[in-house]
Amino acid sequence: MSPSRPLLGPMRLPFLILTPACVALGVGVAVYESGQVDFLQTLIVLLGAVAAHISVNALNEYFDFRSGLDLRTRPTPFSGGSGTLPRQPAYAGHALATGLTALAVAGGVGLYFVYVRGGSLLPLGLVGMLTIAAYTVWLTRNPLLCLVAPGLGFGTFMVMGTVFALTGRYTWGAFIASLVPFFLVSDLLLLNQFPDVEADESIGRRHFPVVIGRRASSRIYILFLALAYASIVTGVALGYLAPASLLGLLTLPLAVKAGLGAYRHAEDIPSLIPAMAQNVLLNIATPALAALGLLIG
Repeated sequence: MSPSRPLLGPMRLPFLILTPACVALGVGVAVYESGQVDFLQTLIVLLGAVAAHISVNALNEYFDFRSGLDLRTRPTPFSGGSGTLPRQPAYAGHALATGLTALAVAGGVGLYFVYVRGGSLLPLGLVGMLTIAAYTVWLTRNPLLCLVAPGLGFGTFMVMGTVFALTGRYTWGAFIASLVPFFLVSDLLLLNQFPDVEADESIGRRHFPVVIGRRASSRIYILFLALAYASIVTGVALGYLAPASLLGLLTLPLAVKAGLGAYRHAEDIPSLIPAMAQNVLLNIATPALAALGLLIG
């Protein structure tokens, strides 16, 4: 094992690519609505967003290890954590420190933009930080909160927060655009829960695959996919998003494959893996393409 692996593993670095895609969507809205944004402030926004993502990853790794969940799951390439702490238990404290430090960095970035843009950003930031801190320990014990919390974090908080940080205002365009990652990222975590149903239930988690089963949860997954694309179409139809943001619909055929795969293979985890891979691609490519459309107008 590389000496840096125990330190970097809890950050789940390969999955951090989701954050730039969501931030790009907020930047796209800000540019579309205001014409331009400050490059340095955009980088600071991205720093805060990546720090928030690292925080939720590292805290999730720490609490899953402490609860014993990591020893009960069968990891897939897209679920079950990095496996760092079960292999190196002595680094659990490092994972906790990483999560708390990254959360402090995200909070510091938020306070900077509260100073620059005003206190209207504060409620969004506080609820976002509370969601990060509470997700693994508390929110996963309520099906509805567990479903929507990831989407709120990467959609509502990240996209709308980016737009406010760069423009100083909340807009309908920002809200409608934020619905795209809201539904997609909620779906990302929902599908990733399918392999861990029995393990999660054993430690008291109550997300939808535990409560209503995988097959019924796959119907929620398909509904949320549809609502993500409907959000883009609605935003364009109402004039809040640029017509070119319909580029986000280019991933629709992949979404159809993922939805069918999730439904057909809900109870067969090895056969579900391709749908989980497609799900990851959807989460990155769809907001990125919609953001590109907003940037080119």
